Amino acid sequence: MSRVAVALDIGGTKTGAATVTADGAVLTRAKRPTPAAGGARAVLDTAVELAREVGADHEVVGVGVGSAGVVDPDTGLVLSATDSLPGWAGTDLRGHLTAELGVPVTVVNDVHAHALGEYRRGAARGGSTVVLVAVGTGVGGALLCEGRIHGGARAAAGHVGHVPVAAAAGRRCPCGAEGHVESVASGPALVAEYTERGDAAVTRLEEVVALADRDPVARSVLVEGATALGSALAGLANVVDPDVIVVGGGVAGAGAHWWSALTEEIERGLVPALRGLSVVPAALGADAALLGAAHLVWREVEETMWEEHR
Repeated sequence: MSRVAVALDIGGTKTGAATVTADGAVLTRAKRPTPAAGGARAVLDTAVELAREVGADHEVVGVGVGSAGVVDPDTGLVLSATDSLPGWAGTDLRGHLTAELGVPVTVVNDVHAHALGEYRRGAARGGSTVVLVAVGTGVGGALLCEGRIHGGARAAAGHVGHVPVAAAAGRRCPCGAEGHVESVASGPALVAEYTERGDAAVTRLEEVVALADRDPVARSVLVEGATALGSALAGLANVVDPDVIVVGGGVAGAGAHWWSALTEEIERGLVPALRGLSVVPAALGADAALLGAAHLVWREVEETMWEEHR
């Protein structure tokens, strides 16, 4: 029977689970659609079922959770969440899972878990200060310093999508404010922009990307969105001086036009001391958040053992 951490990745559309050994090997996996419409209790029930399913034949030392929403890692409470998970705000995620599963539980935001995974096993490995941005339905982010998530005073650090940029002036962000980069750089924003300006009927970003080599409007939409994001990331890099910026999420697969515009704008916006900063794609895909959440469990195990032997 293997000693494992159970990792959970709770998102608005799917919930993933895995068992992960201390050296980062994934032994078992499972996933289900997140029953968001059923409210917090249905989401919690699914998480518990998945944890039990993957951990059934193992010695589980703890459960690590990466969850959508602003999560307080000290209390395990979900402080706020978007409409993708109705009723999720206020959920005592740690308390419920601990009571149901009977093992220690650590909880962080899902993008923070993603960043930890890339730091431990992926594209940010070896970095001391790391910025990760996840560009998909929204634009999320995380900052790691010396291998630790910088959560901020209110556990809300990392909201890269809500950096104001000139290209988004007058655009309403899903958060309700205007001028945030998410309103022009997220996947839905790019699709909406092409729908407004282009000739072809599209519903998915992949269609815009496929048109980009022959359709100047599609190409322009991708370049403008990437340039806006690059401006935000350059400003952030100038503040924190990272070793590397890791870019993940579905939009990161938007092709050469998007990547070239992103990296060129980052380089253009950097102060001279930061020129040549490494900007790389995320390496672990959906495994990143699971590996990051599992890392938190194993770190707790190691720290507990250290304290016991002092």
